[in-house]
Amino acid sequence: MTSIDALVARAGTRAREHAPLGAMTTYRVGGRARVLVSASSVSDLEELAPLIEATQLPLVVIGNGSNLLVAEGEHQIVALHLVGEFADLRWRREGDVVVVEAGGAVDLPVAARRLAHAGVGGFEWAVGVPGTVGGAVAMNAGGHGSDMAASVRTVTLWRGGLEVVGAEAMGFAYRTSSLGAGDVVIAATLHLAPGDPQWSDERIREIVRWRRANQPGGANGGSVFRNPEGDAAGRLIEAAGCKGLRVGSAVVSEKHANFILVDAAGRADDVHDLMVMVAGRVREATGVTLVAENRLLGFEER
Repeated sequence: MTSIDALVARAGTRAREHAPLGAMTTYRVGGRARVLVSASSVSDLEELAPLIEATQLPLVVIGNGSNLLVAEGEHQIVALHLVGEFADLRWRREGDVVVVEAGGAVDLPVAARRLAHAGVGGFEWAVGVPGTVGGAVAMNAGGHGSDMAASVRTVTLWRGGLEVVGAEAMGFAYRTSSLGAGDVVIAATLHLAPGDPQWSDERIREIVRWRRANQPGGANGGSVFRNPEGDAAGRLIEAAGCKGLRVGSAVVSEKHANFILVDAAGRADDVHDLMVMVAGRVREATGVTLVAENRLLGFEER
């Protein structure tokens, strides 16, 4: 019995071999993982982590897949998907602060709406970020004037065991943190403020209206490139004449140039090739080197 066989046998219905990862992303295209493991509790992690480690395959955490592009083909990884108790969201009032405990699998738009309805302010911005708390912490997701770094106080990680770290150890910067490969965000504690539910609900509606008016729908992975300091990636891409540029099944959005849309049953490799082409044209036109905000899996040697 191989180490993968041992993992699959022990995990039972919690594991799936040759699992389609692309279908778990908002691009809805791309390849497969050798094994996909679902964990619904810390006890699942305690039980399965040694078996995952024994495979000697890289561990990749998959949340909502809203910022992920997976290359075609099968990737020799163990993908970990958090469910169950990792989707719990709780809050309590402590003086002038509302302490929020959010599992790594909590959906950001759901959390934004629930907290707003409960009179908790300061997280309305997250309604426009279609990811999970775990992914948002790892990349310091943000928008509409705020980000995760503004409210995160502690992060609970799985690093072969539970480890709680303070925000100061997270190395938060623009769309990044100090987390490394294999670090699993299983929960975060946020400090927010008491708010007015009516005001928060209206703010959420305002953000939703703005995004519908200014960003495309369809299969995409959100902003493709990070904004360079003092500028906007979308403006640079548009100025380089890339709106509507197409490679195979992938096209730069006519609505917002920092979004790439992919046709139904399209190819992730088309998206990647278009990213490379766009970055090249922007560099040639402006001298600016765009940095991908999308997380790329399996493109390292392409």
